[in-house]
Amino acid sequence: MMGQLLGVDSTLARATSVAELPVAIRPRVEAVDLLRGVVMVLMALDHARDFVSDARFDPLDLSRTTGALFLTRWVTHFCAPVFLFLAGTGAFLSAARGKTRSQLAWFLLTRGLWLVALEFTLVHLGWFFNLDYRLLLGQVIWAIGCSMLALAGLVFLPTWAVAALGVALIASHNLFDGVRADSLGSFRWLWVAFVSSSFTDGPLELWPGVYFFVAYPLLPWLGVMAAGYGFGRLWLLDRGPRRRWLLGLGAGLTLLFVVLRAVNRYGDPSPWSAQPSSLFTFFSFINCSKYPPSLLFLLMTLGPALLALALFDRLAGPLSRVFVTFGRAPLFFYLLHLPVIHLVALGLAYARYGEVGFLFQNVAFAGPGQLPAGYGYGLPVVYLVWFSVVVTLYPACRWFSGLKSRRRTVWLSYL
Repeated sequence: MMGQLLGVDSTLARATSVAELPVAIRPRVEAVDLLRGVVMVLMALDHARDFVSDARFDPLDLSRTTGALFLTRWVTHFCAPVFLFLAGTGAFLSAARGKTRSQLAWFLLTRGLWLVALEFTLVHLGWFFNLDYRLLLGQVIWAIGCSMLALAGLVFLPTWAVAALGVALIASHNLFDGVRADSLGSFRWLWVAFVSSSFTDGPLELWPGVYFFVAYPLLPWLGVMAAGYGFGRLWLLDRGPRRRWLLGLGAGLTLLFVVLRAVNRYGDPSPWSAQPSSLFTFFSFINCSKYPPSLLFLLMTLGPALLALALFDRLAGPLSRVFVTFGRAPLFFYLLHLPVIHLVALGLAYARYGEVGFLFQNVAFAGPGQLPAGYGYGLPVVYLVWFSVVVTLYPACRWFSGLKSRRRTVWLSYL
């Protein structure tokens, strides 16, 4: 069903060169901004849980979790796939607004390098609140940046070829589930960085005592961005046909997920199994592998995301405008929300313990004994912190999105 992106219709097939693409499509992009804003806000929930929750175990561990904790973590699975997918769509729409392929490639190259630099500077500082670089994390900003570097070369290919490559990377990735990085000897680092992840094959030791933890391996996430680039063609259609394609693709991908997951043979390294209750059996069914993202994980998240886009294509109102505001300042929001959540965690810790030194680290990676016994709070506090941070950052994001709309300064396009 994902292959349908390769042949949207005969009109789109003729729009291969950037020169043929209509420039005046900006009003159609609001649904993209709305969906991006929704997942940005969901992402903040996941990070608030990382810093504040008292559950110091994997919330997807069915032997230890609760229903509310599982769903709090699971719903944030939509964030990374939508980020990468819409980043590819945004690149296509940037060309549709008038960029030549060379201009688009240069923008993707420079912005990709900028994002990688941010991952290991400002983002690192937001997570750790220290300058100890013995542990480096390659997370979603790293994945977006590196995928943009690759897409900078791919944009010179026909759009259908970029989409085909993306679909192939997504669909074939699980053929290699049985390969372990350690079996590849000196090429272990390539496998961890591009195919598996440090969650499955351990971190990379860059030099003695300095480790790189690859949470987001590059090839499957490049596949998501490339598929999103091809998907951008849908936004050249009129609203009616576009919504029909969104509904059809979204329903098709979601149905494909259900069928493949029910068969339990291909698409995810962790098969589902019957659990003591029907609810937890359902949780097992939807508990797909994110590190690295399996085919089923991406079908499960991108299918409903496309259905949401079909809904959002007609949605209007005060609440939708709030999410659109966040969606038009995604990197700005990302760079602010981590230190703000971290500061809130520091304040809560000081009120409870009278000292905060143990929080000058990435709490999600804290080892045994690095946090006080019983550290953290239940989900009501997690949700309160999340809501407070989102509300606090809204005025800043509204100001910044307005600044971007009023001023066409080049540097603003990098934030």
